[in-house]
Amino acid sequence: MTQRTVSDLIAERLQAWGVERVFGYSGDGINGFMGALSRAEDKIEFVQARHEEAAAFMAVGHGKYTGGVGVVTSTQGPGAVHLLNGLYDAKMDSVPVVAIIGQQSTTVLGSAYMQEIDLLTLFKDVAAQFAQLASSPEQVPMLIDRAFRTALETRSPCVVIVPHDIQTAEAPELKQEHGIVVTAPVWHPARVMPREEELDAAADILATGERIALFVGQGARGAQEEVAALAEKLDAGITTSLLGKPYVDETLPFSVGTMGHLGTTASAFLLENCDTLLIIGSNDPWTEFYPKPGTAKAVQIDIDGRKIANRYPVEVGLVGDAAETLTALNQRLASRNQPSRTQWRSDVEEQVRAWRRLSEERANVPAEPVNPELVVRELNGRLPDNAQVSIDVGSCVYWYVRQLILPRGVPAHLSGTLASMGCAIPYGLAAKLAHPDQPLVALAGDGGMQMLGVAELITVAHRWRDWTDPRFVVCVFNNRDLAEVSWEQRETEAEPRFTASQEIPDFPYAAYAKLLGLAGIRVEDPAKLGDAWDYALSADRPAVIEVLTDPGIPLLPPFPAGAEKLEGMRSALAQEGAEGEHARQLLDIYAEGESRLRDSQGKQQP
Repeated sequence: MTQRTVSDLIAERLQAWGVERVFGYSGDGINGFMGALSRAEDKIEFVQARHEEAAAFMAVGHGKYTGGVGVVTSTQGPGAVHLLNGLYDAKMDSVPVVAIIGQQSTTVLGSAYMQEIDLLTLFKDVAAQFAQLASSPEQVPMLIDRAFRTALETRSPCVVIVPHDIQTAEAPELKQEHGIVVTAPVWHPARVMPREEELDAAADILATGERIALFVGQGARGAQEEVAALAEKLDAGITTSLLGKPYVDETLPFSVGTMGHLGTTASAFLLENCDTLLIIGSNDPWTEFYPKPGTAKAVQIDIDGRKIANRYPVEVGLVGDAAETLTALNQRLASRNQPSRTQWRSDVEEQVRAWRRLSEERANVPAEPVNPELVVRELNGRLPDNAQVSIDVGSCVYWYVRQLILPRGVPAHLSGTLASMGCAIPYGLAAKLAHPDQPLVALAGDGGMQMLGVAELITVAHRWRDWTDPRFVVCVFNNRDLAEVSWEQRETEAEPRFTASQEIPDFPYAAYAKLLGLAGIRVEDPAKLGDAWDYALSADRPAVIEVLTDPGIPLLPPFPAGAEKLEGMRSALAQEGAEGEHARQLLDIYAEGESRLRDSQGKQQP
């Protein structure tokens, strides 16, 4: 009979923490743990990615789609290095992840042994809250427990490094004695509420405001009803961060959409003209799109006091759970006299209607061959109410933000603050493995697909037959260009597109899907987009929709920020000669629409 090892103990501890699957890739440095996972495979599923970076993204995706802790494992050396990008994604988007990483045996550490690198130094920034190297078998249960508790409490990645000889050592029987710490796999969230006087002060500010804006981030994920109720009471407009988009019903007439560079004209109006700002669970870095400091009194709600006043000067900071804090504010506001805000609400709702007209107009601008905005717009009304959505980083994020109205309750996630390309398919796999009875739609650019997506389609092909609902629909925006960076070069540097750095090799995504046994559809005619979505969403297997899209569709920020960029963008496009003329014409169409809206806003300035 095989002796019970430290690795078996780790597997048991993972079960105690409720872990159902571990993402990763094997290697000699983690083989002891792999043996334990093999012995526990009826209790913990091991998900083999094609690359450790993708495995780390899967762990982050698991955390985002389930609310639990994502767990990833790798060998030492190159395997450990590959985890960094995904772990930074977890750190910057505040997602609990635990990484269990192999290391060479303790007897050779410090000898410059093969694949030996200083892992504690490597991970000390990304896992700043907790990164530890196991030095004895007795230490391991305590390290696992502390890693999970810390990940949950700080919503961050934590790292436990286990040398190979400790992995395979006999599991210890811990006794109560000096030098031994016996712990338990237990954690419960605290109930965090602001002090009464702070709630009173915040209610005073909100009650006296005349033009109120609610800025909602992912910290409001459990407070959707409370956010809508407060907005109704205050006649406020609601805008969201990129990560907050799924947590607000964008069909509400006073929901102005996402703010920032990739946001809507209505959000720009709201934040430019409000005199009172309530920030709820957001740490969004696009500070140039906030109200100008001094023009709006601000209140901020966040469970993490370190984020209060981190992006905007606030009068009152409320450290607490968003739902309970909003409920307390609602109760206080019920007894306070408030000014009439009818005109403000009317102005906000008119801006929402104007934005919706403009976004429809933009989606129907003729393109060569397909307008990417129309690709996403055609998904509206077709996306199942129980779907899950993953989005890669690049120009497709703009079209997701500006064109997709998520059905209420549909989760949608991407690498938000790190903004790392290649996340869509790994995120989608994590979502699908957690909820195999729900369809998944992934939106990805060709750049992100060529980084990680093409390889991870192999994982999709390997696993889809185990899913209750086989639908895993990947929409690839094939424009042969790193379009977001091309437009950034024009916008921020007034430099023309650099072909050597920006051109993406063409690749037959739909044909590759068919080679893997999946469904593949290639679309070059915008009239066929609806049929392509219908086919993919009714297929009996995962499907890849490859759409040839136009890289000339501009990524224009909403005015006034966009207006300030026009001269540089036009200058850059002029330097591109005939190739830039098409994009310049499209830019002029977009700018004319924005100018039209700004003129109408001038007539309704508060």
